[in-house]
Amino acid sequence: MFYKAIGLMSGSSLDGLDLVFVELQETGGEWTYTIHASACYAYDQDWNDRLKNAIDLSAYEYLLLHCSYGKYIGEQVNRFIEEFGIEHQVQLIASHGHTSFHAPTLGMTGQLGDGATIAAITGINVVSDLRMMDVALGGQGAPIVPIGEKLLWKEYAYLLNLGGIANISANRKEAPIAFDICAANRVLNLLCNELGMQYDAGGATAATGNINTALLTALNNLQYFQQPYPKSLANNFGTDLVYPMIKNKSISVPDALRTYTEHIAMQVGYAINLLHHEKPLTDSKLLITGGGAHNAFLVKRIATLISGYGIETIVPDKQLVDYKEAIIMALLGVLRWREENTVLHSVTGAKRSSIGGAVWIGQEA
Repeated sequence: MFYKAIGLMSGSSLDGLDLVFVELQETGGEWTYTIHASACYAYDQDWNDRLKNAIDLSAYEYLLLHCSYGKYIGEQVNRFIEEFGIEHQVQLIASHGHTSFHAPTLGMTGQLGDGATIAAITGINVVSDLRMMDVALGGQGAPIVPIGEKLLWKEYAYLLNLGGIANISANRKEAPIAFDICAANRVLNLLCNELGMQYDAGGATAATGNINTALLTALNNLQYFQQPYPKSLANNFGTDLVYPMIKNKSISVPDALRTYTEHIAMQVGYAINLLHHEKPLTDSKLLITGGGAHNAFLVKRIATLISGYGIETIVPDKQLVDYKEAIIMALLGVLRWREENTVLHSVTGAKRSSIGGAVWIGQEA
């Protein structure tokens, strides 16, 4: 079976809306994919501020933003379709939305971007709200990408996403495991903003700084890092807890970047150590994707810290680095359409695996 779908992803780093048009093929239970078009439409300052401050809105204002952002997404999809000349080729849109609230222990997670509005604007069937079913079943609702990693990149033992939040998957055949590691690009970018930069290109500024041992120790001692998996992080872990901790030390931005880069690398190392000792895998490979994969200094520090495990560190081509999560969203949309599981309970801790996502019919009957 062939499926042509657009996957949409908006990460916590607020870089923009990632769009990928991908052809997915299933033959005898084996899945392959081909990317036909991809783009990232950067948010202007107004949308950046509106998404960043969504958690401070009243219920009424939040719902207005939910619909307004759905309209924005639909318009960007139409722009994407026109720019790449793929009219009448897209069968399905799968939209992750932009996570605003995430409180799975209270039975709630919230992603902005109304699916019905996207379907109405594009005239294409839409799958949205991909996390809530798992949360309702007692799970973390995150990470949700491991089923896609299992189906599309089974040759990798470990998969690390360095986005606004860093998360890792152990691609075990019988029961994949995954969890959020720590805040990553969201904090690094906030520090870079103080120097008038959007991000630390290649980690060049961090490489000039010095580690503040007291800060590094305090960061590594945060309670979250003592928790067992399954576990997940809300966006405000980085913005409301970690970033103020760094600012309270009154150190230079290069030193803060160097210290936080080391913190990320160490926490990735701890996660690999935990997973590798639970089930040692020989000749294993670690796939690194997400915006942080472009941070050569961070990738080098991670590779150094895990070198003793005999794990090969791989940063793939730029398209996969930047759009892996959007590709998986497209696959999750297709799996939902096929009424197959989209979330694995071995990852999230839910009482069972589940078929997640709301379906909105954008076409006339």
